[in-house]
Amino acid sequence: MSIPLFDVNSQEPLFDPEQRRTLAEAALRSITASTARARGDDFLRILVKDLAEALDVKYVIAGRLISMDDGSEGIRTLALWGGDSYQPNIEYSLQHTPCQDVTCQSMCFHGSDIQRRFPFDTLLVDMHAESYVGMPLIDTEGRTLGILSAIDTRPIDENKRLLALLLLSIFSARSAAELQHQERTQQLEEIVRVRTESLLAAQANLIEQEQMAALGSLVAGVSHEVNTPIGVALTAASSMGSYADQLVHLLGGAKVSRTELVDIAEALKGAAALIERNLARAADLIGNFKQLAVDQVSEYVADLALHDYVHGLVSAHSPELRKAALGVELDIAPDCQVRLAAGKLSQILSNLLMNSARHGYPHGGPGRITIRARIEAADAGAPWLLLEFSDDGVGLAPAVREHMFEPFFTTKRGQGGSGLGMHIVYTIVQQLGGQVSAIDATPGCHIHIRLPLTH
Repeated sequence: MSIPLFDVNSQEPLFDPEQRRTLAEAALRSITASTARARGDDFLRILVKDLAEALDVKYVIAGRLISMDDGSEGIRTLALWGGDSYQPNIEYSLQHTPCQDVTCQSMCFHGSDIQRRFPFDTLLVDMHAESYVGMPLIDTEGRTLGILSAIDTRPIDENKRLLALLLLSIFSARSAAELQHQERTQQLEEIVRVRTESLLAAQANLIEQEQMAALGSLVAGVSHEVNTPIGVALTAASSMGSYADQLVHLLGGAKVSRTELVDIAEALKGAAALIERNLARAADLIGNFKQLAVDQVSEYVADLALHDYVHGLVSAHSPELRKAALGVELDIAPDCQVRLAAGKLSQILSNLLMNSARHGYPHGGPGRITIRARIEAADAGAPWLLLEFSDDGVGLAPAVREHMFEPFFTTKRGQGGSGLGMHIVYTIVQQLGGQVSAIDATPGCHIHIRLPLTH
């Protein structure tokens, strides 16, 4: 509760200077104690209420300087005490108001007749204002950030002005510090947001590069693998040309034996079969790789015969797997049908296969990879696909298992490892609404994945 310093009717001082100083100090201590632990807008709300009580005025406003739509300066109130309660925050132009003087960084005091002095300020009319005292909020760089003002429906004399000067001077500095802190916090948050977006963009770019690099590695392996059947087919085609020449020579002679014709026909048939088998092998390799490449850059949802799809995916990786002396065993029911994003599944399995080939056998194979899959029915909603990927390699140390899904974590630092392969697996599984985990089991590496299936 405030203690009046002046007689309500005569406005004569009720206390001598020493008593007024004591009361001012008491008011200062009270406000300082109540606002000591408050920050930001909470501080301003407590401050305007306590200042209104200490100065015995009807209104106290704390506001931030803003730019209005027409380019002029204005105030957006951050805390507004009016009468006996907080009032809704408002915005108003500084033109033709006493606050306009405050933004010039000088204290503004009008002890009476404030409406007559500023006839175009409709806010003063609405408040039934008679007197006004205001102080600018100036930051450490000398900028005006806002205002702290007291408005009353009664005149304010010189004695009361001195108390207002004391309290507003002290707490305008604290208020300015709070506004400056808010500004700097917003600036830091904006810097963090921009840098976070930049880092996420860079990470996405690296992930895309990693996927392209993985496809590039497959291209090299597939190219080498395709050369073998094509070379055999070319050799067989050359032999067929030689056999054809022999046939022409025999037919041009005086006599042709049945045995010679049968022998040449068998040779031609064998060469044709050799060409067919090897070209089919080359076409199968190219088809599997093409399907893998197309899938990994698309997100379409398709119905898949899972065993055949995974078998084709493994075949596309056969050059790298054969180089590492790794065999793959599929434990997937032939009639297992699923509906999901084929490209996402191919990226997951591709990264797991290459991870085993590159990290699971540091001293080389032979080794075996097992891929198991089954459908788990759900009590409600769509079923789940359970994938278990395991190899019999060196396995995962506890520290590796703990961090293996983190971006840029790799045990092959400086040896071509980017640390993004398993992070890509984790990211894709999360995007699909599933879960992935590395299981503590021996021997080798064991990855368990659950993916929700589309109806």
